[in-house]
Amino acid sequence: MGQFDESGHIRMVDVTPKKETLRIARAHAKVNMKRETLKKVVSGEIEKGDVFLSAKIAGILAAKKTGDLIPLCHPLNLTFVDIAFKVNEEESSVEIESFAELTGKTGVEMEALVAVSVAALTIYDMCKSMDKEVEISEIFLAEKSGGKSGHYVRDGYVSFGKSKLDKI
Repeated sequence: MGQFDESGHIRMVDVTPKKETLRIARAHAKVNMKRETLKKVVSGEIEKGDVFLSAKIAGILAAKKTGDLIPLCHPLNLTFVDIAFKVNEEESSVEIESFAELTGKTGVEMEALVAVSVAALTIYDMCKSMDKEVEISEIFLAEKSGGKSGHYVRDGYVSFGKSKLDKI
């Protein structure tokens, strides 16, 4: 049935009867840029300020607003959100990983995905004046745990950040 009622009309999924469990999700995004741009990001020379700090704060705030941004997404009482970055000088890119968790009746995959997406968009915004070729790619759910479907890890994914998922 999903997000449609018996008449085919869209509706929010009723999670009332579901059991509360610890739910954790990890998502990934990648931002490619010119080498000169990456050097300025890493050295803190971007005119708008600290790129990683701004992107981290933006990603965390975005995760908290997911229910307002995605239609029919439940507003969740997140208990933890974090963002990690990995610079890849060889590929001239920044990888972003988000972690979201709560104890609740529905998963936090969308919150993790929104977090990496907005963190990536923040990096784009802060670098766009000096690099028109900044590109965001590889946004995906890397791992999740909790609920009826249990534990999932994307095939071949190797995490670079730390979360409670590392203990599962």
